Amino acid sequence: MMAFINFMNSSGLVGWIILLTGVAGLVLIAERGKTLYFDYGINVNEFMNRIQTLVLGKKLDEALVLCSQMDKKPLAKAFKTILEKADRDDETIFQSHDIAMAEIMPLYTRRLHYLSMLANVATLLGLLGTIHGLILSFEAVAQADPAAKQHLLATGISVSMYTTALGLAVAIPAMVFFSFLTARQNQLIEQATEKCSKLTEILTSSHMPQLTRSTVFPDTPVGHNPAGATPPSPKSKAS
Repeated sequence: MMAFINFMNSSGLVGWIILLTGVAGLVLIAERGKTLYFDYGINVNEFMNRIQTLVLGKKLDEALVLCSQMDKKPLAKAFKTILEKADRDDETIFQSHDIAMAEIMPLYTRRLHYLSMLANVATLLGLLGTIHGLILSFEAVAQADPAAKQHLLATGISVSMYTTALGLAVAIPAMVFFSFLTARQNQLIEQATEKCSKLTEILTSSHMPQLTRSTVFPDTPVGHNPAGATPPSPKSKAS
C-alpha cells in the first residue's frame, strides 16, 4: 500500500487525476456490465416462441400479461408496446413498432460512450504528465545549482514515466472492456430489432380480435354467452 501511495505521489497531481478517471471508468464498467449481461439478459428464442404461440392462439391478454411480468427487460417492454396495438390496422401496428424501438434503444446505449471518452482522457492525461515531467527536467538542467540538479532531474523524469505508465494502465483495460460491452450492446439491439420485426409481421398478417375490457378482464366466464347476445366481429377495429 505504501508503495502505491509513493508511486502516486511521484506521479504528481496529474497522476491522481488519472487515478480518479480510472475509478470512474471502473464504476461505469461494473454498471454497464451488470445491466447488459444480467438485467437485460433474456432467453430470446424461448420468449419469442411463447409470445408467438399466444398470439397465433388469439390469446393477446395472456401475451400482454407475460410481457408485463418482464417489464424491466427492454425486449418485453417493446413487445408490450406492439401488442397493445395488435387489434388496430396495419399502419398503427407499424407505428407502434417504431415507437417501441425508439423507447428501448436508449436503454441499450446509455452511458457506454463515456467509457471510450474516459480511456482517451486517461491517455491524454498521461501525455500531459509526460510533458510536465520533461519541463521539470529541463528547468533543473537550466536553473538548478549543481548540488540539486541531479535530484530535480530524476524527479522530472520519474513524473514523466509514472504518468505515462498510469495513463496507459487506465486506458488499455478501459478500451478492452468498451469493446466487449459494445459487442454485447450491438447483440441485444440486433436481437430486439429482429424479434420486434417478426412480431410485427405476425400481427399484420393475422386478424386480431378487438381488445376491450371484456376480452382482457372478462366479467363473465370464458365461453358464457347470454341469450340473444351477438358475439363481436373479429374484424371490428377499435376507434
